[in-house]
Amino acid sequence: MKKRRLFAEAFKQMAVELSYAKGSVQEAARELGIDSSRITKWRQRHKRPGQSITATTGLSDEQKQIRRLQKELKDAQLDRMAEATRYSKKGSRHLLQGRREIFRFIAEHANQFATVRRCG
Repeated sequence: MKKRRLFAEAFKQMAVELSYAKGSVQEAARELGIDSSRITKWRQRHKRPGQSITATTGLSDEQKQIRRLQKELKDAQLDRMAEATRYSKKGSRHLLQGRREIFRFIAEHANQFATVRRCG
């Protein structure tokens, strides 16, 4: 039987605020390691009358800076992906993956490409 996770009210409120700051429930849920439906329910419960979800006028300077930096990060990631596509057709999509994916790709294509041990 699976144990039910209990969250403190302070954590719930912080998760709701994070979701508003990020502009996405799913991004906040991924960052916190919880299901996005929980944050959605918490947002509905903590919603104040007359509160606008998309309004940026109520954001503090720090929250506005966070949004701006997140947008810059997303743009940089897109630029990085565009740069990677200019390289080898087979390897470009793997270069953006984690180490496991890179080593899996190397193992699968070991007979096609020479691999040299560079360390030690």
